[in-house]
Amino acid sequence: MSANVYKILSRSAWSEARAAGVFHGAPVDLADGFVHFSTASQVRETAAKHFAGLPDLLLVGFAAEALGAALKWEPSRGGALFPHLYAALDPGLAIEVVDLPLGPDGRHRFPETIP
Repeated sequence: MSANVYKILSRSAWSEARAAGVFHGAPVDLADGFVHFSTASQVRETAAKHFAGLPDLLLVGFAAEALGAALKWEPSRGGALFPHLYAALDPGLAIEVVDLPLGPDGRHRFPETIP
C-alpha cells in the first residue's frame, strides 16, 4: 500500500522528537511495541477516539513508502488495516505538519487536504 500516513501527537512531543532527531513513540506506542499511524480516512476517528478534547495537538504526515519495510499494515479497529511502524521514527521524514485545533464543538478541525 502506498499513501500518506498520519500521526497525531502533542506539540511538545513533536518538538522533543525534532530536537532529538528521533521519535520512539507516545506511551501507547511504547506499550504496544510500534508507532501507531492512521490513513487519511481513519485519522478523524482516531482523533475522536483517542484524543477527544485534547488541545495543542499536531497532525504530522509521512509518505508511507518513505518509512520502508518497518511499516506494516495490520488489522485493527473493525478489521480495517492500520499502519504500524516497528522502528523509531525519523521526524525529518515528515512531509506535512499542521495544527489540529479544537472547534467550538470540542472536535478537532482537520485541514482541507485530509479528505
